[in-house]
Amino acid sequence: MHKKVYEALNWASSFLNEHGRDENAGELLLMWILGWSRARLLSELRTEIPECDYRRFFEAVKEHVAGRPIQHIIGYEEFYGRKFSVSEQVLIPRPETEELIVAVLERVDSYFDSTAKLKCADIGTGSGAIAVTIKLERPQLEVSASDISEAALKTAQKNAVVLGAEINFRHGDLLDPFLNEKWDIILSNPPYIPNDDKNILSEIVREHEPHSALFGGSDGLDFYRRFATDLPKITNEKAIIAFEIGAGQGEAVATMMNKAFPHGKTEIIYDINGKDRIVLTQTLIMNV
Repeated sequence: MHKKVYEALNWASSFLNEHGRDENAGELLLMWILGWSRARLLSELRTEIPECDYRRFFEAVKEHVAGRPIQHIIGYEEFYGRKFSVSEQVLIPRPETEELIVAVLERVDSYFDSTAKLKCADIGTGSGAIAVTIKLERPQLEVSASDISEAALKTAQKNAVVLGAEINFRHGDLLDPFLNEKWDIILSNPPYIPNDDKNILSEIVREHEPHSALFGGSDGLDFYRRFATDLPKITNEKAIIAFEIGAGQGEAVATMMNKAFPHGKTEIIYDINGKDRIVLTQTLIMNV
């Protein structure tokens, strides 16, 4: 049975809506199957879809309704204008994390001399989205990235190669792979969801993303405590440290970082939705 583009989209929109899924998923899936841009999709609404493509589209929409993330169906997520391969072994990059990149780049440019040779580490890199983006946006940085998951590192390495970013990848738990060196910039989007919040997550996240990248102990703050203890051992006197955090965790994480770096400046940065999203520390501020 042949369907036109608009008919396929109307069916998908209704079907997704009925099952509590985002109606825009239909557009994304059809663009992927046809290899079209959104502009082309909207300009060819009356074009007939080949039957084999429509069957793929029908099955993909049903798969998403059953709980599989769109990004796992199509195999990638866009982050900072680039496509990153994703799988069930890595956290799907979120738009909020782009705000971490923006905040860090602004402060790197103002805090350090433009000719300085700086070493940057991304802890718990997952898909490599943070490390690869930072390297491509500031090629002069020497960037390393780590993860405790070897499967995640393989995905990150693939993304770095495809996107042309030279990254030194290391396998290990949190700061362990970096303890014998000094660093100028340390970034992390660690697991920060409290363990007891597991049941209020959407099934798409709970059933398909790695729990090791989601949950951070009873209050979600376990990894920040470990960071606060060990970071002073591996940072240069003048450094930038930036974390993504969960909403409502800003004051607690900022307090930890103020204790770890009493001569620095720690700020809580709010995201586009007005939620505390980033804690950023500049470790040495004169005349404090």
